[in-house]
Formats: sequence, structure tokens, C-alpha cells
Amino acid sequence: MSGAAPVLAPEAVIGILGGGQLGRMLALAAARLGFKCHVYSPSPDSPAFEVVHRVTCADYNDTEALDRFAADVDVVTYEFENVPADTATFLAVRVPVLPDPQILATTQDRLAEKRFVAKLGIPTAAFADVTAPGELAAAMAKIGQPAVLKTRRYGYDGKGQATIRNGGDPATAWREVGGQPCILEAFVPFEREVSVVAARAHDGAIECFDVTENEHRDHILKISRVPAALPESATQEARRIAETIARQFNYVGVLAVEMFVLKNGSQLLVNEIAPRVHNSGHWTLDGASVSQFEQHIRAVAGWPLAKPIRHGRVEMTNLIGNEVEDYRGWLGVPGAAVHLYGKTAVRPGRKMGHVTRVFAE
Repeated sequence: MSGAAPVLAPEAVIGILGGGQLGRMLALAAARLGFKCHVYSPSPDSPAFEVVHRVTCADYNDTEALDRFAADVDVVTYEFENVPADTATFLAVRVPVLPDPQILATTQDRLAEKRFVAKLGIPTAAFADVTAPGELAAAMAKIGQPAVLKTRRYGYDGKGQATIRNGGDPATAWREVGGQPCILEAFVPFEREVSVVAARAHDGAIECFDVTENEHRDHILKISRVPAALPESATQEARRIAETIARQFNYVGVLAVEMFVLKNGSQLLVNEIAPRVHNSGHWTLDGASVSQFEQHIRAVAGWPLAKPIRHGRVEMTNLIGNEVEDYRGWLGVPGAAVHLYGKTAVRPGRKMGHVTRVFAE
């Protein structure tokens, strides 16, 4: 049923797999449009649970709970890409699931994702499959050094990866990533990192938000700035890449394409695809006429997409770990809007909230 195209009326129930801050913000956007949301998550302290119509707290492989969930909702979507693809596939037999579970399966595997992008003729860093430590030497001979060894699955915010520098020990890198199937990627001497958040509707219409420039600290997104400091030709190419990927996936919903910009903005390389709303699109909550979250809800509900209009120059700052305690200082800053995620446990590296600032251009 995942290929079905429902057009939902207000009061319909949207099921969300995952109960983190992205699920929370999706549910808030849905409520503004008159929809109800039912969040399914195995974590009892999920921040999305606090703002929705109904919750299911159960494991993703609990088929009885999934059956009950499917019976209560009109469409299912997900807030993060590490929801098991088998869970989405199980639900898709019972209720429309958007984006399609096959897209989830592709983007969960870095090797499958890279091959998909390369097949479209879109540049990426050079890469090689490494399923066992004995294959590392051949992969390094092909890719060169320095290179980055990444687990094929379950890596985010810098987790599951290790850099192999000239003269470095590949065996150490293999142990650091847990000795599991990997992809070896050439190290990219990029000038900056950018992303495009795009939405695609059932009818094939695509709307892109402005290209966003991203600054990472300790492998975690810290600041996003819009518009990105790119030549117009690179800006148009970034949008074309995102649109091509969305079209080839026959995607429904919001996705983000992260890219490296090489020297002088002369070339773009796709780094990753996120089949969901994305941290680098949080600026849209206050900095655009429609947010990425509303756009995603519109798409999965079968509604027309809105035309995003940016309100000015925008900057989004993540509040990570103990930085959430600084929220009071942001409350009086002109043009700033504070978003706290309701998470109870503060941990280093954990995203606790964000602040958006809108400046006149």
C-alpha cells in the first residue's frame, strides 16, 4: 500500500515512527493543519509523546503492536532513517507508508546509497566496499590516503567512522568502527558543507528550500546559515541534484541532500541523503513562509506543497548538551526564537534544542 496516494482530510490520523524531536516538530506542524498524530516509539521518554493524540510504546519488531498502530492511522511516515526497513515494509501491507520503505532500505546502507547516486551520474567521493578486514588493503590501494572508513549502517553525527591517514593503521580503524561491513571513502578536502532540503508531492511537484551552509563541531551540526555563500551556478546545481534524487526515488515527503563544496565552489559532491526532515532545515520554522515540517505533512497527506519564501538572512544554532541551559540568554535577543525539545536527560553531544535568528537582508 506504500504506493497509494491518499488525500487526507483534517482530523485524519498520521502515524509517525520515532519519537524524537523531529517527530515532535512534525506532530506540532500536523496539529496546526488539523491532523492528529499517533507516535510509535520504543522509548518511554520520547519527547514527541508529550504533544500527540495517541502513543504506542513498543519495540519496532512487535508485530501485534504494529498491527494495532496500523489500524489506528491513515498514513505512516517516519522521523529518522534508522527505523528498521522491515518495520516499514510490514506496515506498508496494511496502510500507506511514505516515503516508500524501499527508499528507507537504500539510504540505511551507505554503500547502496552511494551506488544509487553514482548511477545517476551525480559526483560523490570515491568509494569502495569493505566487508572484511582482509579487503582493506585493496580498497586503500584503490581509494588512496587519507580515507574515511564508515560503517555501512547506523552511523550519524560522526559515529561509526574512522579516518585512516597516511601511515595510519587500517586494523585500528577497523576495530574503531566495530569490525562490521564498511565503506571506504576518499577524504574530501572540501571548502564548505551545504545541504538542500526538498519536498516532493504525490503529483511529482517539487519545492526546494534555499541552499543551507552548515558548520559542524565534533561531527555534530552546530550552525546553519541561509543563504549559503555559493556562486549562483553552484546554488542551481545543488537544487538540481536534490530534485534529481527526489524524482528518481519517486519520493513523497521531505528529504535532505548533504553535499561537499570543493574549492571556489567549482564542484559539488553528494555526501549523504536523509529520507526525512533534517536538522539543517530547522531554520524554516521561523525563517520561511512554510516549514520543512509542514511541507512534509502536506506531502504525505496528499495536499499541495507550499511555495517556500525566505523571510531574510537566517541562522540556526543547535543547543547541544549543557548549552540548553543558555536558553534564557536567547529569549531577549532580537529576531531570535527558542525551540526546546523537552528532553529530560542532558548528555554531551545530545541535541536539546535550537535557536533561529532572522535578520533583515
